[in-house]
Amino acid sequence: MLLAVATSAVAQRTPTMGWSSWNTFALNINEQLIRQQADAMHKNGLQAAGYQYVNIDDGYWDGRGSDGHLRLNTKLFPSGMRSLVDYIHSLGLKAGIYSDAGDNTCGSGNRHAWGIGVGFAGHEEQDCRLYFDEWDFDFIKVDYCGGNHMGLDEREQYTKISKAIKSCKKQGIVYNMCRWAYPGTWSADVADSWRTTGDIYDAWRSVKGILAENLYLSAYCHDGHYNDMDMLEVGRSMSEIEDRTHFGMWCIMSSPLLIGCDMANIKPAALKLMCNKDLIALNQDPLHLQAYVAAKIGECYLLVKDIKKLHGPERAFAIYNPSDEEQHVSFTWDALDMADPVVCHDCFDNLDYPAISGEFHAMVPAHGTQIFTAKTKKRIDRKVYEAETAYMQKYQELRNNVAAQTAVYSAKEGAMGGYVAGFLGQSADNDIVWKDVYVEKAGYRRVTFVYYSGEQRDMDLEVNGKHITTLATHSRNWSKPGKITVSVPLQKGSNTVRLYNAKAWMPDIDCMIVSKL
Repeated sequence: MLLAVATSAVAQRTPTMGWSSWNTFALNINEQLIRQQADAMHKNGLQAAGYQYVNIDDGYWDGRGSDGHLRLNTKLFPSGMRSLVDYIHSLGLKAGIYSDAGDNTCGSGNRHAWGIGVGFAGHEEQDCRLYFDEWDFDFIKVDYCGGNHMGLDEREQYTKISKAIKSCKKQGIVYNMCRWAYPGTWSADVADSWRTTGDIYDAWRSVKGILAENLYLSAYCHDGHYNDMDMLEVGRSMSEIEDRTHFGMWCIMSSPLLIGCDMANIKPAALKLMCNKDLIALNQDPLHLQAYVAAKIGECYLLVKDIKKLHGPERAFAIYNPSDEEQHVSFTWDALDMADPVVCHDCFDNLDYPAISGEFHAMVPAHGTQIFTAKTKKRIDRKVYEAETAYMQKYQELRNNVAAQTAVYSAKEGAMGGYVAGFLGQSADNDIVWKDVYVEKAGYRRVTFVYYSGEQRDMDLEVNGKHITTLATHSRNWSKPGKITVSVPLQKGSNTVRLYNAKAWMPDIDCMIVSKL
């Protein structure tokens, strides 16, 4: 079943903001350290900026007793977990904890006695009662090393844990799945957020790789559920330019913001960056949207999202340069569905620009990003809908997409936004859907699909649940794009446009272009 576009998100959670022990301290944690970090968040301005969660990662156990109850390492945590959580709560903060979906934790490596058998598998309700009803935690990250070790089914096990969490007396618990790749569209029915990549590490190469994998996941961030790009490495060894890109892109792409450095010894520049009100406002925006790729301009990506009001006059945009050279970028405002003049605000430097007409120009340093909010008196209908901004019902990144017959996004030289959607078809739900094709006035539009195919591959076109036609593609070249155009009736406001083939493979889809007749 297709998900409806959210028009109101008043009661939905914004991305989690806080700190996690793993990046800097790994298994070297104890009660004194966690109190120290909570004190630092409380005093240094991070709490006032919106950070709430103090999360204890792997390394606090002492195995599991014969009665099935988890044992706490009381040498490391002599006052007990409830006392520590009460202290965190007394500061006006929230507390988070860690476990694994399977038997053993990642830190134990299936070899350290303290971490063997302490995962959720077989103890889902028992452990949840301990974590939430007895210890009073507010957040949990659930890893998958033990689940992988046991060969569990991700959807089945993570769903079982979700049900156990919801059965607790304590409610409102934030649940994060850490499966190291986008698990599938079922994730939003189970958890608040889910990891989309392997573990981050303190290097530009890691940040660049994570961004590359998340550029095409905007459709899967919706209704208060988020793609988790992993913990922040800001304030460790990367350059200030790289830190700005790292934090700014995590913000505009609505990833959870979990600080990974030592908050008690944080660098002044990193503290100032992570307290940037403009950037945090983009992350915590009530529309809960992840910025999507609007265009690829040379080596740079132009990303955009609505803020404050869906289809309203204000948007946020980023110009992201992953290359190793400074780039000059220029574009006209129609690339962002805005009529000029446009008033811009620089989110990094808190600067207001005079109204800009015509082209916008920017010099973006290597590994750098510029982020702005923009306001216009008139929005114009979006023209280009990239395939990497569309929703694919069977999309997942855990298993071979050919064997699983699930679609995939892949980089494509010459594609308009740099990516195509491929391996579509063979079943009706292995489709591609643009859920919010918005027009100010009802009527027919010229819709052009740009695709790649080395053979004739057909696809059915559906608009707002009604079958329109079967499109027969005629390209015979996988390296050159083909185009097919059809006249389509659209209703005023949001429309859903879907391509599918229930029996055979479809062509690779580059984008959809919507224009007036």
